[in-house]
Amino acid sequence: MSRDVRFCVIGVGRAGMVHARNLKTEVPGARLVAVADVDPASAARAAQELDLERVHTDYMAAVADEAVDAVCIASPVFTHAQVAVAAADAGKHVFCEKPMALTLDEADSMIDAARRAGVKLQIGFMRRFDAGFREAKRLIDEGEIGDVILVRSVGRGPGLPGDWYLSFERSNGLLAEVNSHDFDTVRWLGRGELSRVYAEAGAFARRDLAEKHPGFFDSAVVNVRLTNGVMGTIEGTCPDNYGYDARAEILGTNGVILVGQVEENSSVVCRKSGCVRPVVPSWQRRFKEAYIDEMRHFVECILNSTEPAVSGLDGRKALEGVLAANRSLREGAPVVLVSEAPCA
Repeated sequence: MSRDVRFCVIGVGRAGMVHARNLKTEVPGARLVAVADVDPASAARAAQELDLERVHTDYMAAVADEAVDAVCIASPVFTHAQVAVAAADAGKHVFCEKPMALTLDEADSMIDAARRAGVKLQIGFMRRFDAGFREAKRLIDEGEIGDVILVRSVGRGPGLPGDWYLSFERSNGLLAEVNSHDFDTVRWLGRGELSRVYAEAGAFARRDLAEKHPGFFDSAVVNVRLTNGVMGTIEGTCPDNYGYDARAEILGTNGVILVGQVEENSSVVCRKSGCVRPVVPSWQRRFKEAYIDEMRHFVECILNSTEPAVSGLDGRKALEGVLAANRSLREGAPVVLVSEAPCA
């Protein structure tokens, strides 16, 4: 492809607008030409801010737009599979925000559609493009901490998504919407596939929502075993009522790697009442550069006919972990996915 890749962003909520602004000004080889949202007012506001003439309120019309080469899907998860498959069938490359889909069958349909059409499919696990997480991966791969024993991944956020999130049938809950990143992190840094999953959860900050929506929980801890014997823990909370918190700890036989911090910067304000260091307020701030770099990578894959580093299979594997954890919560027991290798 000799010209710029022409994008339509589908879903102009918080994540969609991050991608839209990046595509507008920060991604070489990309040109934002359209936006789409089922809410006409949201679509119109986005188009006005981004100075765009092409505005869609029908996702299917957006993926059929002949002026579009690729779509960035940032609409709610229950729309992902339908939109992604239609986009691939129309010959559009697909960048899809996490969680990839609601079911494994949906994820498979997305992977199959992209393969059948010969288009690129990348999932939005932006932690893989963050400088700190990438350095941790390099150190692990080079043996700096010996053999990995445990990967601990934390994902907490200050605010709930939209109302659709409260329905398990439309969202798969906290572990999908917030902690898909953490399932991917444990698998990626632990260098193994998910083998066994056990979860505990509860509603602590929003007991009122648990009363209205059976099965709702705002906090969870998931214990994981990988096929190579590595252990993992995932901690999720939303809302956490203090800020955005995404960290990882990788324990090895010869050391430990700590990634991320709660504090936004190293500045400390001290008064008579005490010292204060500001916390990271949002995921948009914490992973600003990672969001840019993941989209740059996607565009480079399209232009150079190479495969994305974060594939549809990666999205499917994280979803498999989420679904297993939710099943563990329902059954009150560990869920075995595949047998792990014996520990050395």
